[in-house]
Amino acid sequence: MFKKFIDYCKACYDELAHKTTWPSRKELTHSAVVVLSASLIIALVVWAMDFVFKSVMSMVYPG
Repeated sequence: MFKKFIDYCKACYDELAHKTTWPSRKELTHSAVVVLSASLIIALVVWAMDFVFKSVMSMVYPG
């Protein structure tokens, strides 16, 4: 049982160290900028929808 675990750990290390293609710093930076930009756009859209719905509801239910 313990040997199977050790073999599994060795296989995982071999996969990560030798078979996985890691992104370059430039690719990683570009991906991070894309994710941050998309997150900001989605946050602004949600904020705008919330503002519009709040305004409409305040007209429907004054007070």
